[in-house]
Amino acid sequence: MAETQQDFHLEIAHVLFMDIVGYSKLLINEQAELLQELNRIVRNTNQFRNAEAAGELIRLPTGDGMALVFLRSAEAPVQCAIEISQTLRSSSEIRLRMGVHSGPVNQVTDVNDRSNLAGAGINIAQRVMDCGDAGHILLSKRVADDLAHYRQWQSCLHDLGEFEVKHGVRVHIVNLCSDDVGNSAVPEKLKQGEKEPAAVVSTTGTDARWQKTAWIVAALAAIALAIGFWVFSHRGPQKPVNATSENPSPAAAVEKKIAVLPFKPITPENRDPVLEMGMADTLITKLGNSRQVIVRSLSSVRRYGGLEQDPTAAGRELDVNAILDGNLQKSGDHIRVTARLISVPDGASLWAGTFDEKLTDVFTVQDAISQKVADALAVQLNGEEKNRLTKRYTDNVEAYQLYLTGRYHLDKLIPPEIRQSIGFFQQAIDLDPNYALPYFGLAQANRSLAITSDVASKDCLPQAMAAARKALEIDESLAEAHASLSFCLIWFDWDWANGEKEAKRAIALNPNSSFAHFAYGHVLSDLGRHKEAIAEMARARELDPVFLLVRALEGMFFYHARRDAEASASLQSALELDPNFWITHLTLGKVYLQQQKYPEAISEFTKARELSHGNSEAIGSIGYVAALMGDKAKARAVLEELKTLSNQHYIPPVNIALVYNDLGDRDEALSLLKRACEERDVRLALLKVDPRWDTFRSDPRFGATLKRIGLE
Repeated sequence: MAETQQDFHLEIAHVLFMDIVGYSKLLINEQAELLQELNRIVRNTNQFRNAEAAGELIRLPTGDGMALVFLRSAEAPVQCAIEISQTLRSSSEIRLRMGVHSGPVNQVTDVNDRSNLAGAGINIAQRVMDCGDAGHILLSKRVADDLAHYRQWQSCLHDLGEFEVKHGVRVHIVNLCSDDVGNSAVPEKLKQGEKEPAAVVSTTGTDARWQKTAWIVAALAAIALAIGFWVFSHRGPQKPVNATSENPSPAAAVEKKIAVLPFKPITPENRDPVLEMGMADTLITKLGNSRQVIVRSLSSVRRYGGLEQDPTAAGRELDVNAILDGNLQKSGDHIRVTARLISVPDGASLWAGTFDEKLTDVFTVQDAISQKVADALAVQLNGEEKNRLTKRYTDNVEAYQLYLTGRYHLDKLIPPEIRQSIGFFQQAIDLDPNYALPYFGLAQANRSLAITSDVASKDCLPQAMAAARKALEIDESLAEAHASLSFCLIWFDWDWANGEKEAKRAIALNPNSSFAHFAYGHVLSDLGRHKEAIAEMARARELDPVFLLVRALEGMFFYHARRDAEASASLQSALELDPNFWITHLTLGKVYLQQQKYPEAISEFTKARELSHGNSEAIGSIGYVAALMGDKAKARAVLEELKTLSNQHYIPPVNIALVYNDLGDRDEALSLLKRACEERDVRLALLKVDPRWDTFRSDPRFGATLKRIGLE
């Protein structure tokens, strides 16, 4: 199965393109309100309803407006524009401009006669619209010539001449206006633009010369679009916020960047969030196999799963060239998927397709979408990359759905959800023992429990290591599984050499994996190789600029390097993205502590405690600061709280030792560190670089602990 119509051919369609003038200057809620009102107005026009009922209309949202593609009547988009214009004049504050053109499109039609389109016909319509101001209804001369056959249109057509538009294409513009429709003023852009002498709109039909010209313009537009996309997708990267002369961006000179947004339901009342998020996750994995494309991670895009999310706005925040946006619906054993690849700079549709198949064919749908996106991005795949683009890790649909469910819960990074994910991954493995991805999921879930959820390392890290190794036994090329194994090796085995080796292997397999650079940066930071660590995290952030964990840990690496001002700036930028990510607050508290801003540190640790539902490091840090402030009673109260909690669940010894550290009870603190070694507490990996242990560094017993874990 692929698309239901696979042989593309040129057809002539009649396109009405519209957008809201000044849209980008509006507040987010104002944008949503105006788009909702515009959608209502457009849907209530007779032309829209009649064409949709006849199956002769295709809608293409564009972020700040839409394109309506009428497949039969050349008059329909003009009549629709007039209806919209009249409604706006009487009852709306929307400042809308519209452009109409008839031209060639590539049509993809599904079994329900619904289509998605791309091509010069749509692109020229957008160029025509771009010439106008609020209130204008502009036509290409081809449309005007068709209308001029009829008496009722002739008095409304006002020739403005030929102008050069985007990519050097020249278009002949005609203004449609009357006393109660359109805008009679000459558009501001055209007042200043070079134009050829105006010609009278033909009343005898389109002559052969114009037909030839129209096809030349269409061809030029198609070529210009291809060149334009090649140019923007080959631009050099922008310098990141934290890049400095000391820490320049190590980004590659040529980057194509794409984000796959969580798919949305076709009908909101029938949501399947696991499948919606899972479709995006699978396509991210597939497209990420090409070294020519940087694909934002699921952790970054999951925040853009809202039904009203503007894909181009999300693309700008994610700093990508293109966005893959889609809708899906599952009904019984069938699945219906629509997908669009959108150029972020101009909102143009680069590709669109519709698929309607049995759920058992969901893998074929994903293969087809991945290949179409690669083609639209002009990605030249080698043999191995082509194989990986369509690689199927399992043919068992039930195992696949269980894996997606596990991923859905794991990515919430909350202890109960992480534990729940483990059950789904195990069920997927039970159904298909050779399915590599659930093993990677198990590795990630167990690894996350060790660092976020107050779980003893011996109860989760050996399981994580075994799962990562099994994933790699099945598929050695899984970069993220190598990165996950790297964490296990340094946290549990204190095997720093092989931990570094696995992280480097992950980067070699996928240089565009943010997680791979993150893992390598962690090894480097723990070893005290701060400049290298910060460079790796800068690259991880460039690859995934809204991945909150990368942002928070970049701040931590600056903190470990005693670069507190940069740490604070990095963490503040992370809080702007999401003020409720508890790890950011925990790390910012440490920075404030180092800056002797004790009340601010207490505030941040308290927020981290609340948002994490009682993480013991946040609690212990509150006691540590209290002791620093001279409030020993409060510090001891924190100790008692941690001891009480230890009767309910595991409390890592390092988090308790932290409080004794500043109470002046060095013997007890060192005794707890010794116990932490016996229990393989993952927090020992930070002992060499965490400034909170600086007062212990001259003590031989502390040096012996560092030596025992391979850090001295």
